[in-house]
Amino acid sequence: MAALEILEIGNNGPLMDALEGAPRIGLDTEFMREKTFFAQLCLVQVAANGGIFCADPLVDGDLQPFWSKLMTCTWVVHSGRQDIEVVFQTAGKMPTALFDTQVAAALLGYPPQMGYATLVLELFDVALEKSHTRADWSRRPLSQAAIEYAAEDVEYLLPAYGILSERLRTLGRLDWAEQDSADLLNRSLYESDPQLAIERLKGARNLQGAARAAAAGLAAWREREALLRNRPRQWIIKDTTLLDIAVNRPGTKQALDEIAGMPARTVERAGDELVEVVRSAAGVADEYEPPGRPDEKQKAQLKEMQRTVSSCAEELGIAAEVVAPKKDLASALAGDRRARVFRGWRRQLVGERLLEILGAS
Repeated sequence: MAALEILEIGNNGPLMDALEGAPRIGLDTEFMREKTFFAQLCLVQVAANGGIFCADPLVDGDLQPFWSKLMTCTWVVHSGRQDIEVVFQTAGKMPTALFDTQVAAALLGYPPQMGYATLVLELFDVALEKSHTRADWSRRPLSQAAIEYAAEDVEYLLPAYGILSERLRTLGRLDWAEQDSADLLNRSLYESDPQLAIERLKGARNLQGAARAAAAGLAAWREREALLRNRPRQWIIKDTTLLDIAVNRPGTKQALDEIAGMPARTVERAGDELVEVVRSAAGVADEYEPPGRPDEKQKAQLKEMQRTVSSCAEELGIAAEVVAPKKDLASALAGDRRARVFRGWRRQLVGERLLEILGAS
């Protein structure tokens, strides 16, 4: 690979010229997020019109023309959820179309979580150098080795698209990959809603009554704090500590301070607010019921669903989890019909049969 440099993003220049009229581009990002709630976007790598570019989003100036131009192209990514998230949080924009090579490879029978380097080795017999995975991408200047490492992450994306899309087209599965890739453009995946924070609080699913209501209020408070202070949730209050507060429901700052793992500075700064959150939860009529153990009929249904999915996957030559992960089947058994297996190509192949097993219309 020829020597590369970081390009400043502007209204003109080789990168903007390459994006002009490009039907699709290879895209990857480098970012830092160990100490923050929002990831800091540090580098945008683009393969377009035969060139590879490493663009610097840390420069001062108006980047909106760049983002707008970038969104007009179909992005080819590999396991692109984090790339979409960090760009969306930085620019407030998403591409109109997406093709994820990890998704595509899984529909051809490759392992569902296949890494980019493994895919490149499989398709092109090229072993990528992976020596800068822990680089500080926010530092300037970046070494030439780091820049070239970053560029490799997009060098093979468009050629991989060509191979994978042709194989999928031959099997009649290209639209499957496009459907599954489009699912990654759902904005709700990347927007934080404090009222839904309880769903990611580990252990909260087994609480009920006042404890559940308190946990919901505390999780929402922590989410708002994490957003406001741009700090990881666990840095605000750890999950285990939050659950202890919800279960014990301390009525004073002193009692709150006695909860194991409760940061003293948080008690001093926001103790009264947290005690009020707990107190308010006492009057909330929370009708949530923890999921019960499946009865014998449900166990039989779940086994039949798993057999049905496995049989379908075997016929297709892909992993069963690509058709429907076991957790989706368990959720469906509990009444949830939002899983992908009930939409698109999956519904036609196996979803309708699963609904019959569940006794649904």
